[in-house]
Amino acid sequence: MAKRLFALVLAMAMALCLIPAMAEVAEATATATVTEIQKYGNLVLSLKGSELLADGYAYGDVVTVTINGQDFDMPVGSNYSDVPQGSMICRVVIKEDTAEDAIILAINMGDLATTAGIATKEKIEEDPGYVWHMNEGVEDPVTVAFAMKEQGGYYDQWVMNQLVRSEKREDYPDLTDAEYANFREIKAGSIAAGRLYRSSSPVNPEINRNKEADAAAAEAGVKTFINLADTAETMQGYEGFAESYYSKQAIIGLNLGVDFTAADFRAGLAEGFRFIAANDGPYLVHCNEGKDRAGFTSAILECLMGATDEEVTADYMVTFYNYYGVQPGTEQYDIVANANIRKSLATAFGLEDITGADLAKEAEEYLLEIGMTQEEIDAVRAKLAE
Repeated sequence: MAKRLFALVLAMAMALCLIPAMAEVAEATATATVTEIQKYGNLVLSLKGSELLADGYAYGDVVTVTINGQDFDMPVGSNYSDVPQGSMICRVVIKEDTAEDAIILAINMGDLATTAGIATKEKIEEDPGYVWHMNEGVEDPVTVAFAMKEQGGYYDQWVMNQLVRSEKREDYPDLTDAEYANFREIKAGSIAAGRLYRSSSPVNPEINRNKEADAAAAEAGVKTFINLADTAETMQGYEGFAESYYSKQAIIGLNLGVDFTAADFRAGLAEGFRFIAANDGPYLVHCNEGKDRAGFTSAILECLMGATDEEVTADYMVTFYNYYGVQPGTEQYDIVANANIRKSLATAFGLEDITGADLAKEAEEYLLEIGMTQEEIDAVRAKLAE
């Protein structure tokens, strides 16, 4: 824990050093082109992150980004979680250990390429499961330009949202292997003991937690996995998949994006819940980190089973302790919870705030909206209450 707190302080100190003088920022301009549209609609630019900072911009500034002739205001940040879900971000990524130096324009839990109207995504069977097509009238490569909107206009929020994570097991000496893998049983509402779990991916090695997640799932006797992140082909391509406990159980690969309001996400979520109804538990829900997609999916199930907004929030925020050391009772804890799961559920349920709401009723109505029948919803309830 001490290492993570030290890393947070160091990141904040480095950010202070990056704030340039007002006169320099006011005159700063930069241009680039889009070199890649990532799976979730994020735009990778030809301009490096270090080059943007050298041009006079800094973390916490609000910039006007012109994409294919359209203007969008967004803060400059370092992580997608620097902004609330559904908000735009100019993500500047500079990592010395991996030599990564990039600018990625994105919407946290959204799809910027579609929102900006520059491209349309088509799902395909072949790996990686998608392909982007430029929309009619959009020149390729797409041009992008930067102008200062407000120097330091988002700086306080950026500092509060700095979340420092390591992919090294030794950096989390206070956590068990299961906690390091963000694995836990979901205990909320009327969910029966030992029925529902969530975790990071038990097979994707990207964040170095798959082996711990797989072992925890085996110990819990999980029989059915809802994989929100991968196609069947993608998951089977991970090194060690065939030898894993995971590979021998019932699995559905939904390959969902990160925009939970999108039609394909809603349809995929309904498909995943039908898979729960059709298979035996215990069940485990996961994406890659077990944070965003798994967090939203778990919260919907918790609400359906009668959990309170406090229970849902507390479970969601365990992830931010496991990864980033965010402590309950702190200002940062409240900011993260309000900007993420509480906002996501309010949006999904059409509410201003989830505090005191009948979440079981709201979840049932939501599931009907995304295409489930009452019989299917009742079957999911029965499975989780066994």
